[in-house]
Amino acid sequence: MGGNFLAPTLDYSLLSPILIVLAGAIIGVLIEAFAPRASRSSSQLFITLTTLATALTALIRNRNGESVTVAMNSMVFDGAGVLLQGSILVIAIISVFLLADQDNFTALAAALPGSNEERISVQQQLKVTEVYPLVLFAVAGMMIFPVASDLITLFVALEMFSLPLYLLAGLSRHRRLMSQEAALKYFLLGAFSSAFFLFGVSFLYGYSASITFSGIHDAVIGGSGNDVFLLLGIAFLSVGLLFKVGAVPFHTWSPDVYQGAPTPITAFMAAATKVAAFGAMLRIFYSVLAEDYLQWRPVLTLVALVTMVFGSLVAIAQRDVKRMLAYSSIAHAGFLLSGVIALNKSGLDASIFYLFAYGVATVGAFAVVTLVRDSSGEVTDLNRWSGLGKRSPLVATVFAGFLLAFAGIPLTSGFIGKFSIFSAAYESGATSLLITGVLSSAIAAFFYIRVIVLMFFKDSVEDGTSVVIPSIYTQFTIALSFIVTFALGVFPAPLLEFISSTANFIR
Repeated sequence: MGGNFLAPTLDYSLLSPILIVLAGAIIGVLIEAFAPRASRSSSQLFITLTTLATALTALIRNRNGESVTVAMNSMVFDGAGVLLQGSILVIAIISVFLLADQDNFTALAAALPGSNEERISVQQQLKVTEVYPLVLFAVAGMMIFPVASDLITLFVALEMFSLPLYLLAGLSRHRRLMSQEAALKYFLLGAFSSAFFLFGVSFLYGYSASITFSGIHDAVIGGSGNDVFLLLGIAFLSVGLLFKVGAVPFHTWSPDVYQGAPTPITAFMAAATKVAAFGAMLRIFYSVLAEDYLQWRPVLTLVALVTMVFGSLVAIAQRDVKRMLAYSSIAHAGFLLSGVIALNKSGLDASIFYLFAYGVATVGAFAVVTLVRDSSGEVTDLNRWSGLGKRSPLVATVFAGFLLAFAGIPLTSGFIGKFSIFSAAYESGATSLLITGVLSSAIAAFFYIRVIVLMFFKDSVEDGTSVVIPSIYTQFTIALSFIVTFALGVFPAPLLEFISSTANFIR
């Protein structure tokens, strides 16, 4: 047997954040398998937070590194990748604190008959500690997704963070049937979107005879392939990505999954998945398909316009707070698509800022949702939120703050994000996106303010609904999210300048 064996070349220093998260996930699996039930929750929480904090530290240490050969040419390490990975890790850390408070199901256990010792025993049995390693596996996939530089790695990363999310969506003990239905819908529709994604991969390979982003880019510039294959490849690949961000018409999974999944999982999924998916979209359209923008920009613009308007209008009719936030996230996906379509440096910077600001505010908003409960668990019917401002003014005020951020009211991070991303769209000449975005934001402001009016200016309904006093974990999640949301609205310049000086794509 002859031939030369080429040893794999891996830059372990630049890969260390991802490897640390994967190592933490494996340790979490071992804890689930061998640790006593009573100690699993505290052990998993400690391991998860330590893992994420260590990965973030390693990422900060490597922030100035750049390499296109970090993992056998399958991943790239650049400024934009660092910012996106950092956003995912920060959002994951905030979400884990929320998860830590939600795995004890205190409200459910308290409603059970029997002695206090029996309730505590049931409470221990109801703990769902497997969420921690599943979250870490999902975070690892999300970190790989925006830095992948070939189509195979991109697909593996997509499945790596999708499969844990399918499982996590079905873990709600309060709403078992609704949660299982959400997980099943998410899985089936996700499988279809993955199939479309693979179709796109095959067509792009047929067009360029390469699976690497640099090879596809060179083929696009040279015009050496079959243009039909290129167009079909872009179309099918975009379907897979648009499904993940919840853009119309690939949004149908979002409301049901947001409503049925455990609220902390919804918070993590809604925030972190958007960062990962839009990060990959930005890399593909900015650094691979930029020269072919005349082919894909009109269709993507139409998708963005429809997504903005549809998400904003349908949210008005929702009577469930989680479904309302789901349609709100659909509208925000349309706003974020404006940054992809802009195809300029301003669009890249604005998109990264928007993703981080929106992600943090989303986790905070869902954290507040977990506090409004009755004896059977969370209360998400908006009618039963009437008079919340009188029963618990602090909780209602904080939730109102997050809603104002989603609406893009000045002095919030949402205003800075929308102003930046619409400015980038205007720079690129996409005035239709600017006009539609502003009008959709005005429509969205209506249903956000309607909820605020419901909480503060409607009479309280005595229906058994109460506000649970949160533990230190949920308090930390809400407080940090609230502070970041308003700090970025009042003092956005430092972060915007850091993003502007750091964000870049290399091939």
